[in-house]
Amino acid sequence: MSEQARRNDGDNEGPLEEELEDSFDAVVEEGAERLHRTVRTVLITGLFGGLEVSLGVMAYLAVLDETGSHLLAGLAFGIGLVAIYLAHGELFTEDFLMPIAAVVARNGTPLQLARLWIGTLLANLLGGWLVMWLIAHAFPQWQKVLSESAQHFVHAPLDLRSVCLAVLGGSTITLLTRMQQGTTSDVARIIAAMGAGFLLAGLQMFHSILDSLLIFGAIHAGADVSYREWIDWFGYTVLFNIIGGVVLVTALRLVRTKELVKSERDRNPE
Repeated sequence: MSEQARRNDGDNEGPLEEELEDSFDAVVEEGAERLHRTVRTVLITGLFGGLEVSLGVMAYLAVLDETGSHLLAGLAFGIGLVAIYLAHGELFTEDFLMPIAAVVARNGTPLQLARLWIGTLLANLLGGWLVMWLIAHAFPQWQKVLSESAQHFVHAPLDLRSVCLAVLGGSTITLLTRMQQGTTSDVARIIAAMGAGFLLAGLQMFHSILDSLLIFGAIHAGADVSYREWIDWFGYTVLFNIIGGVVLVTALRLVRTKELVKSERDRNPE
């Protein structure tokens, strides 16, 4: 189907619809590129993502140790999300919008999506684990703040509050992905990253990667936190991160662009 035909498809017209189509095309194209990466590329990109977000965790701990303010520390954590954007790393939770849009548009398969998710998640955790070992031993004075941060998560009961915090954590990062795809301005993308970092870390939402790094740091520092406690917390957090990102952001976005999805599927028959 031609570009002009696509612009005439559906009931909406005007500049906003054109911007929506351009954004949709960019989302699907980027998602397809991620789905078709080799395993090696997935793992390396995910490893870099874990290394880069650790910079934000380091900044977060430095500010939290000096000020005791989670909100100020959240502003500092945004450095990690900016580093991921500028250095082209990738977080597991960034893959809830674009790759799913590509799968729905028949530019990839569910198997490719599963490979991308699993590879990126494991690589994020490995990269973060390594850097948190360095941070814990480079800054032993952060042992107390690391311990308190980790225990905030691993000792949280699995109740409605914890579920909501995990859902919001997943939706916040997915919305960041959507905002960054909606503009070509690097300045706007960096501002969006800083804002998302402030909300995510400053409000202590449950995020499967960010908070795992804090827990790893506490374990490395000798705090009274175990890997078993991390696994118990991580299991439900990653599930509700996915629900938050996929249901609250991705599904609604696909419904909003259903005509474009249909056109793309017609261009890529099974």
